[in-house]
Amino acid sequence: MVGLQHGSDIIKAIGEAAAALSIDAGFFSVIGALSSVELAYYDQKEKAYRQRSFEGAFEIASCTGNISLRDGQRFVHAHIALADENHNLIGGHLLGGRVFAAELHITGLEEEPPVREYDPVTGLFLWRMS
Repeated sequence: MVGLQHGSDIIKAIGEAAAALSIDAGFFSVIGALSSVELAYYDQKEKAYRQRSFEGAFEIASCTGNISLRDGQRFVHAHIALADENHNLIGGHLLGGRVFAAELHITGLEEEPPVREYDPVTGLFLWRMS
């Protein structure tokens, strides 16, 4: 369990925590709040991410993800649901965001880390199945 630093980028902070704990394969959840966020939605027809940034105070209603390898590097993959002051929800693929206050629960796995490779059917980098 790790507290993420105020003002840090959430994705970078998760990656740094994983590196400090020598985790190349694992899963995590985050609770807390963000002061800005960058989300993406994957357009399945176009096979492209549509990105959008949001400014303001957001409570993290749910944030889960995993850690694996992509191109030989540790890769953080996360999805998030956020609530604004009126309890409206936004969410999607988490690209980044400024931490207001957040707590990370990260669990490393003992086995070899999954490796992400390009999948021409979906246009995504997915875990290679052995």
